[in-house]
Amino acid sequence: MSVQLEIIDVYAREILDSRGNPTVEAEVTLENAQNGEIICGRADVPSGASTGQFEAVELRDDEKAYHGKGVRRAVANVNGKIARQLIGKNAMMQNRIDEMMIELDGTKNKSSLGANAILGVSMACARACAKALDLPLYRYLGGCGKGTIPVPMMNILNGGAHSRNCIDFQEFMIMPVGAVGMQQGLQWCAQVYQELKKLLDQDGHSTGVGDEGGFAPDLKNTFEVLDYLMKAVRNAGFEPGKDISFAMDAAASELFQEDAAMYYFPGETKSLVRKNAKTIERNQLQETECNCEGTTVITEQVKDGCICETDCNCLTPDTDGQMIMRSTDEMIDFYEKLVDKYPIVSIEDPLDEEDWDGWQKITERLGKRIMLVGDDLFVTNVSRLQRGIHNGCANAILIKPNQIGSLSETMLAIRTAKEHGYRTIMSHRSGETEDTFIADLAVGMHTGYIKTGAPCRSERVAKYNRLLRIEEELEGYRDIISIR
Repeated sequence: MSVQLEIIDVYAREILDSRGNPTVEAEVTLENAQNGEIICGRADVPSGASTGQFEAVELRDDEKAYHGKGVRRAVANVNGKIARQLIGKNAMMQNRIDEMMIELDGTKNKSSLGANAILGVSMACARACAKALDLPLYRYLGGCGKGTIPVPMMNILNGGAHSRNCIDFQEFMIMPVGAVGMQQGLQWCAQVYQELKKLLDQDGHSTGVGDEGGFAPDLKNTFEVLDYLMKAVRNAGFEPGKDISFAMDAAASELFQEDAAMYYFPGETKSLVRKNAKTIERNQLQETECNCEGTTVITEQVKDGCICETDCNCLTPDTDGQMIMRSTDEMIDFYEKLVDKYPIVSIEDPLDEEDWDGWQKITERLGKRIMLVGDDLFVTNVSRLQRGIHNGCANAILIKPNQIGSLSETMLAIRTAKEHGYRTIMSHRSGETEDTFIADLAVGMHTGYIKTGAPCRSERVAKYNRLLRIEEELEGYRDIISIR
């Protein structure tokens, strides 16, 4: 006999996320037809800083309040149109609940009701059902299987849109690939994080943190960042590549200049210009290739020094100011050099979200060595994922529920990826709340990996702490899976 959990109320409010911006909190209240019990499920919706152009639309107010970032229209849609549509329906029919909201919205990108409105209700519905059935959320989402504790990909150094420093790539992460279980993995990562803080402080760098809890020092380039991570891992007593491996989120769509079909590195440019401010000869334009970075640019010559730590006569461009730019092929060469030199096992968004040819090239070149993760490329969208599968682009997908805007579509993306041999990584957003839904979703859906920030800031740590509790519940759980 099927369980009838009737939706008797749907409600939303405007709350604040970790960046002080408004977001949607939704509540779905159910009545159990068998015993009359009343149950309420609640869920908060996160928000990204760097967003792919193909993501579902996050509805904002564009009014004076909160500098235009209010979500009262989305809240009104939940309390009005969505509530009227769902009250009286069986909450156990998750797919149908989501379909009804998507049909009510009537757009391809959820721009009418707002993905933030639809997702909040979708997640709250699932949480309410889990409570009504007296099941942990991960069990309700994943079914009878035990679940898998994911490998944390802990962002401990921030750049790009997550900070205001000279580091162009957005995230530098550590992964405890040699640890046995979440408890040991978190311990190792936290120790490396604290060692990195000591190193940065000793060298006079800022130990302030970015949106996701990672440090945001003003380092000069990617090589210096990774050198610091290597030293921090060793100082913490671990072996790079054996105990702790690295992952990066390049967020390359944020660097791509469509008119030039090149990737612009503003932070690296700024760092280089500072270094060579007194030695720039403003006379002859040339085209050259940097011997150690593989960067072909139209430039003004820099006589002394370059971003590399060798004497290569590297040139930097000058068009109304200095600019370092890389083509798609140069980006791939650059990544290969990084992978050769450091224990990097995953690179997210190494190229622009529309550079499909480039994604094919980098997958052919590096796909057997590391994870190449599509975030902006796929935006948790099955249609874009299927295009990537067909074209041989990437070998892993980042899963962000708010990119697609409903729980059922998120779970379909995970299943589709797994069916085609793509790895799956559950992810937070830079604007988070204390909600731990994604931790349960990662375990229940066996994503294998999770990104949810540094061991710092309570909205990040809440997810890790939830995973620790789940680990205790899962007797005989699998060890943290190896990416090797």
